[in-house]
Amino acid sequence: MSEVKSLLLVGVGGQGTILASKILSAGLVDAGYDVKMSEVHGMAQRGGSVTTQVRFGEKVYAPIIGKGQADILVSFEAMEAIRWLEYLNPKGKAVVNEYEIPSAPILMGNADYPEGVIEKIKEKVDTNVLDAGKIAEDLGNAKTMNIVLLGALVKAMNLTDIDWEKAIRESVKEQFIDINIKAFNEGMKAVS
Repeated sequence: MSEVKSLLLVGVGGQGTILASKILSAGLVDAGYDVKMSEVHGMAQRGGSVTTQVRFGEKVYAPIIGKGQADILVSFEAMEAIRWLEYLNPKGKAVVNEYEIPSAPILMGNADYPEGVIEKIKEKVDTNVLDAGKIAEDLGNAKTMNIVLLGALVKAMNLTDIDWEKAIRESVKEQFIDINIKAFNEGMKAVS
């Protein structure tokens, strides 16, 4: 692949966005791609936005994705998808978790969670919506929601020929390997 692909993962602090991005990057590197990753923790420990930008291809010179340049946007929280949608190429894809985390102004009663977020995204771009939280809970570990979304991303980008199980095994604690592999596989099944 000589063309550089740009992936934008967005979420809220504590959702595991960075771990998913690190597993993604490790798998891509093992597959022989040049990979650059950048992460931003915007008050992450207080429930603020977390974004990671991953770019891969034959040769990548910078990790930063400009507006309208992402090939895929993976949103771990629904409202974050709207916040970052302008970075997605109009011909790109969105993978959106049907999961809502109210921001501080919403929690304080100063704002309402916006209605119709998913519908607004679907109007603009090719969108896969999944309830990664429910999938993770059904597996018995809600914290694997990020790996469910990683599986959905891999399927949406058609990166299924990479040894993702190896990347997961090398990135998570031993006692969580099996559940994370199951979560990854369920995420792949959730994307058509």
